[in-house]
Amino acid sequence: MTQAEAKNLVVAISSRALFDLDEAHCIYERDGLEAYSAYQIEKEDEALKPGQAFPMVKKLLALNAQLADQLRIEVILLSRNSADTGLRVFNSIEHYGLDITRAAFCGGQPPWRYIDAFGCQLFLSAEGGDVRVALDNGVAAATLVSKATAEIDDGQLRFAFDGDAVLFSDEAEQVFKREGLDAFAASEDAARRRPLMGGPFKNFLAALQRLQQALPAEKSPIRTALVTARSAPAHERVIRTLRAWGIRIDESIFLGGLTKTEFLKAYGADVFFDDQRAHCEDAGGHVPTGHVPHGVANSV
Repeated sequence: MTQAEAKNLVVAISSRALFDLDEAHCIYERDGLEAYSAYQIEKEDEALKPGQAFPMVKKLLALNAQLADQLRIEVILLSRNSADTGLRVFNSIEHYGLDITRAAFCGGQPPWRYIDAFGCQLFLSAEGGDVRVALDNGVAAATLVSKATAEIDDGQLRFAFDGDAVLFSDEAEQVFKREGLDAFAASEDAARRRPLMGGPFKNFLAALQRLQQALPAEKSPIRTALVTARSAPAHERVIRTLRAWGIRIDESIFLGGLTKTEFLKAYGADVFFDDQRAHCEDAGGHVPTGHVPHGVANSV
């Protein structure tokens, strides 16, 4: 990969995250691979309906029109389909006019093997196992678990992130799980000037900031938000951590344990990333939601 390519934002997405393949997947689970393949070939000229991540991908690719040539956004399709059954997916990409030209069709094998080769900074999939492996290899990744699509279509792309175990390490969450809220508060107060270690989405957030700096500052087409259950005084360590990283986040919402869903709806999130399954289930009916199976909350 060249130095110029390394600066690009590269997002990998599975076919089931980009398009609605529920019907075909049901055929696969019920009747097997041969029936699935026959169904996809029969329907290959019929465009698939958009999936959970489709609006986000469409907005991401549209940003290339505002970027200088030395910085680009690329979306890579990583699919368990074979090239034969995947033809319907590429026909659907062409139908919707999405600028996606690179793909790996893996014929039933896990597609995460090609994440590093393509230089991807984010991987979105409907397969939790593939997501876990991507996270274990240092790539920001999430399992899309919602049926909601973004409601606001004003051209601005809004990312929302949980803090601990997503943007930050789960070191503070480990204290909370092990010793409770009072111990967590005391630990964060004592460490308020010591930056948290980075979580799986730190580098992706930094990549978004590089894009923001390259795009018009007035009404930036990308907006970021931290939506965390933390409250004062545990907010201070978070603020100092982002400052130490040299990363600016547009909105920071400290909820002190309140449910996140109404705030995510008010923000108009195109996608929300959280490590807690319960938070994802609450938010998933209202905004596109990615579960990040990382940290102590997801330990077996």
